[in-house]
Amino acid sequence: MSLSLSSTSVSFSKSSFTRPIHHCNRINSLSKSLNVGGDSLCQRFRVLKLWIVERFNFEPIMQFKRSTNHFKNSLGSELSNGIGSLFSDEKVISGESSSLLKTSSSSSFVDDSRGPSLSIIIIGATGELARSKIFPALFALYYSGFLPENVAIFGYSRKNMTDEDLRSIIASTLTCRVDHQQNCGDKIDAFLRRTYYINGGYDNISGISLLNARMEQIEGRSRANRIFYLSVPQEALLDIASCLASGAQTKKGWNRIIIEKPFGFDALSSHRLTQSLLLKFEEKQIYRIDHLLGRNLIENLTVLRFANLVFEPLWSRTYIDNIQVVLSEDLAVHPGRYFSGYGIIRDIVHSHVLQTIALLAMEPPISLDGEDIRNEKVKVLRSIRKLKPKDVILGQYKGSSGQKVDVSLNGLAPTYFAAALYIDNARWDGVPFLVKTGLGLMNHQMEIRIQFRHVPGNVYHEKIGHNFERATNELILRDVPDEAILVRVNNKVPGLGLKLDSSELNLLYKDKYNMEVPDSYEHLLLDVIDGDNHLFMRSDELAAAWNILTPILNEMDKDNISLELYELGGRGPVGAYYLWAKHGVRWVED
Repeated sequence: MSLSLSSTSVSFSKSSFTRPIHHCNRINSLSKSLNVGGDSLCQRFRVLKLWIVERFNFEPIMQFKRSTNHFKNSLGSELSNGIGSLFSDEKVISGESSSLLKTSSSSSFVDDSRGPSLSIIIIGATGELARSKIFPALFALYYSGFLPENVAIFGYSRKNMTDEDLRSIIASTLTCRVDHQQNCGDKIDAFLRRTYYINGGYDNISGISLLNARMEQIEGRSRANRIFYLSVPQEALLDIASCLASGAQTKKGWNRIIIEKPFGFDALSSHRLTQSLLLKFEEKQIYRIDHLLGRNLIENLTVLRFANLVFEPLWSRTYIDNIQVVLSEDLAVHPGRYFSGYGIIRDIVHSHVLQTIALLAMEPPISLDGEDIRNEKVKVLRSIRKLKPKDVILGQYKGSSGQKVDVSLNGLAPTYFAAALYIDNARWDGVPFLVKTGLGLMNHQMEIRIQFRHVPGNVYHEKIGHNFERATNELILRDVPDEAILVRVNNKVPGLGLKLDSSELNLLYKDKYNMEVPDSYEHLLLDVIDGDNHLFMRSDELAAAWNILTPILNEMDKDNISLELYELGGRGPVGAYYLWAKHGVRWVED
């Protein structure tokens, strides 16, 4: 005999259903009340079983025998007694009943009550970046409530490890903020329980397949979003990205991929990398991360400009004489490995420095939407003149002996860069943007100085003193050593007589805000989760940035630009002072 349900016809044989007849009798009255058709009670029971699955949204049916109490509360003891004994035998799931389940809508199994789950996958999970930055940042977001409760974090690498091995590695790096100490241990345990490890082996195709299967197992059948963080060497990037695109993207939510800098070696390699990625992902899915752009100073640039009337009217060539962007790094990361083959231009100038200038100089966006901000940034980048060798100073630090260059450094990899950039548009015509960035200098410093023009016909000229340049008004945005906003103004010194002094009005963050500033990776990872991409470089921004720097890189390749040596812990190449003077700018060093 056969049973017709919707458009599916399923055959039954006597051998395929051998349950004792009393089980069918126990549900005879209930099946009639449910108006279930069929010529035998056992057939009715099979259809009733499907109704239960849809009614209570249960997933694998083998789990029913662990859910007898739920049925008792919902359907009454009469039905539950029968189900409790019937489901104790695995043969209740026969081939015929499985086909019946397939006729039900897949949405019947989806539990949307908690919203979509989030899977975050760190490719290269055992690397230094993942251990020291990515996992701690994810835990800080989890502790602060910025990750969904049903988040799952997957580590992927080639090492032969278990979930517990990865959790042990991660646990050694996790700490709670001073102002977030309550239940710290419990939160760490909860976070680690949501962390899983996949050994990808040396074949990424099969490895990514294992990763996808594990994610699907953890996610279940709920809606799911996925973020892939590629903390891998550049030479492995495209292979991993291709495997992820074809074998690990969810079809039940959105997918986003995070890529670490540098984004190519030059304009050509960057273009090829971009085109390869765009064959696999849409532009809106790609997040090119630069951790320096996650600093609070950078995020505050647009706030200061567009939320304060006192600054925006002055933000042009009419009132601003020059802008200086200063970034000097310490040697926490060994430059022999960090800069090998790339140098400071490709690593820091191309991304961080040019993005900072773009945010400083862009026109007001029509909204705070990421694409609107990136549209304005790319206009600025396209307006910056191509650099010429005469406007650039390159340097390389000396070895600790002071006698010769560190042998671990590539001969064409500068560790110091100073340049004068000009933006050819109506707002900034003639205003030099001076850049100084280097490794191993005297001070660890990150700041932006906006120097204003002199007051025309200043009647207090003689009262200011012999150093008239020190009387220049400045807006100083400082990130390191102490985050602050400083405004340098001319002020009368108290007392008899008339004497002027240059003083600073300061907002020191550590005095004003009693809180620990989140790490830049926390900020940027939260932006990826929220879909805010304004601090991540778009493909056309990449191309515009390479266009500015390509002439210098070409001259370097031809050995037409020499690297000036400088001492570790010193002020950098002397040539930078002459460059500032050439463009009529006073290089301020505190």
